[in-house]
Amino acid sequence: MGTDTMSKAAVLILLGPPGAGKGTQARMLEEDFGLVQLSTGDLLRAAVAAGTEAGQRAKAVMEAGQLVSDDIVLAILQDRMAEPDTAKGIILDGFPRTAGQAEALDGLLATAGQEVTAAISLDVVDEAMVARVSGRYTCAKCGEGYHDEFKKPAQAGTCDKCGGADFKRRADDNAETVRERLNAYHAQTAPLIAYYGEKGVLKSVDAMGPIADIRAALSQIVKTASV
Repeated sequence: MGTDTMSKAAVLILLGPPGAGKGTQARMLEEDFGLVQLSTGDLLRAAVAAGTEAGQRAKAVMEAGQLVSDDIVLAILQDRMAEPDTAKGIILDGFPRTAGQAEALDGLLATAGQEVTAAISLDVVDEAMVARVSGRYTCAKCGEGYHDEFKKPAQAGTCDKCGGADFKRRADDNAETVRERLNAYHAQTAPLIAYYGEKGVLKSVDAMGPIADIRAALSQIVKTASV
């Protein structure tokens, strides 16, 4: 990772359990501020699809419902953050998940004279997240996201965006698995809130409201942190 690439880039971390809207808000921040969203979930799935060595290692772990090892994630992140388009800043979605990973990330950033600008915690209610996540599905053709309760296609069975008729759900987006992931989050990831709180970069946002309100709150945090 070149120091000239990351030396002045903002580093934002989105914290929150499955269903908190991290991916959605990261994309909005990307649009609003020209930052680059680095979703480790997307990066890992891309590596799996490409059949890379790291992707093959990640595939077995992901299919077992476990967290991918730090060395795999850090290697993928380091390669991605070395690319020129990250010069304005990055948004990390899905990493770090533990205090140990946060320390490893700090070390990685320090090699470029960089540090975490703000860690934003998206706070939601557990059972609401079970409903959110277990109801998600996407258009198999274009990837547009939908939900059984919150975002149905205008015409049942037809994608609003591309007109496709085939939809798919992630195998791990069922209520039982979601609750297991929530338990894992509280046991392993929640301590990050304390970690970044001690560093003075933690910001909390109520993520139960309208997406537009959450977007506005995050935008204000980014503007303030960038001053």
